[in-house]
Amino acid sequence: MADATSILHVSPVIPVVTIDDPRHAVPIARALADGGVRIIELTLRTESALTSLKRIADEVPDILVGAGTVLTPAQADAAIDAGAQFLVSPGITTTLLDHLLTTGVPFLPGVATIGEVMGVLERGLTAMKFFPAGPAGGPGYLAAVGAPIPQVQFCPTGGISLDSAPGYLALPNVSCVGGSWLTPKTAVENKDWEQITKLAREASGLRRD
Repeated sequence: MADATSILHVSPVIPVVTIDDPRHAVPIARALADGGVRIIELTLRTESALTSLKRIADEVPDILVGAGTVLTPAQADAAIDAGAQFLVSPGITTTLLDHLLTTGVPFLPGVATIGEVMGVLERGLTAMKFFPAGPAGGPGYLAAVGAPIPQVQFCPTGGISLDSAPGYLALPNVSCVGGSWLTPKTAVENKDWEQITKLAREASGLRRD
């Protein structure tokens, strides 16, 4: 099932994580799960990203692991082969959308304009990533989109923090937000997994109105 509506309801926050060292992958995933966040979007921004993704898929079965920053059909296929259970793209093209619809794997296509939302909706998908959320208009923009297109549910990502997340989650067309604040670089470098668990616990306590 290509539509990722079910993915949007796993957690109020989907951690967007970039891992440089695959040895950190499993501890990060476990720390998030211990804090009640049982989903992770691992970006494909490093050469070792697929290795990290596979380690999480193999060793942390109680967390839903997805691949983010999917830009090409080849990346999508490689991520699925590594164990990705869902895919996320920052934007969408006809070529990428056509391919993702054939995989059978849930995916969140990135959109930023009304036209893009309508284009994805025409293909039968109602779950989308709104990116970059802050620069693209924030909660006010999404509220305006919800008036003519109420059937679409969004996961806004980009520039969102613990403080700004509630403003998005209060909207009827926002099911969750994406955020990188749950895995700060200093915590990862210091292997401070307890801090990540604490941040995950705060995030999992956010309410979706």
